[in-house]
Amino acid sequence: MIFPWQNGLWERLRAYQARQPHALLIHGPAGIGKFALAEHFAQSLLCESPDPARAPCGECESCHWFAAGSHPDFRLVEPESLSLRLEDGEDLDEPAPSTGKTAKPSTEIKVDQVRALEGFLNLKSHRGGRRVALVHPAEDLNPSAANALLKGLEEPPSGALFLLVSHRPAKLPATIRSRCVAVPVPLPEPGASAAWLAQQGAKDAAPWLAYAAGAPLLALRYSQDSGEALARLREALRAGDRGALGAVSDRDQLEALAEVLHKHALDVAFASYCGAPKYGRAQASGNAIAWLRYARTAGRNRALARRPLNPRLFAGEMVGGMPER
Repeated sequence: MIFPWQNGLWERLRAYQARQPHALLIHGPAGIGKFALAEHFAQSLLCESPDPARAPCGECESCHWFAAGSHPDFRLVEPESLSLRLEDGEDLDEPAPSTGKTAKPSTEIKVDQVRALEGFLNLKSHRGGRRVALVHPAEDLNPSAANALLKGLEEPPSGALFLLVSHRPAKLPATIRSRCVAVPVPLPEPGASAAWLAQQGAKDAAPWLAYAAGAPLLALRYSQDSGEALARLREALRAGDRGALGAVSDRDQLEALAEVLHKHALDVAFASYCGAPKYGRAQASGNAIAWLRYARTAGRNRALARRPLNPRLFAGEMVGGMPER
């Protein structure tokens, strides 16, 4: 499946079916459907009865296997913590179902996962076509995994295709980026996003689309299950209730708090320097430089919030560092 705003991109990807590059880097902001686009492209390459537009038929044995997640010529490489998607579901991380283990699922792509591709890619295709490895999100490769992937990109097996999906391609090593054909995926036009959100029955679509910086899949998630928690945190922030902001009890809430504080700090800086916030409502501050510095720290905190930290202590540190008006 591709989304309505991706028709033009699909035409571009179709051209690569004939050129057959060994690696594509599909990149752009989170929440705009990159993973869905990459999966659709992978399925089209493996489909045994594609239509004239080179789209997968959805009816052949290959398409049935792909839909069931069991195609012998396709591998998906992603962190253990990813099991559900909204973009595709991409791009958006959802926790994996409980496996009974006490350890948290890894948020990195490990070297063993990449090394496992070597045997798959060097074998003959089961269906006489290509072998496709989809890595998502590519920036979650740990250093050892990135080095292992680089070896495969430098000496790609015949008939193999690497599809890398990235929300933050600048975090990838330059050596990996240079060995891929870049396929940038821009934000959809606001009108297209709004129309799609209306079709999905999203509530308060316009403000959530602004809060998602124009990413429709992220806005849809905000308008549904995660929106209530975000709304409570944003209301506490507007009321200046630092006690409520710091009362975080789990990692999911910690990530939401880090996001709210980061976007609020950016909005204060935008309102101060540009006259208008980007993500929601915020007033200009006479202490704009301090807010800009805090926004930089808050951006790092969003990444740290995924680590196994004590939620209450880290929440208190984040809230305590927030500048005064």
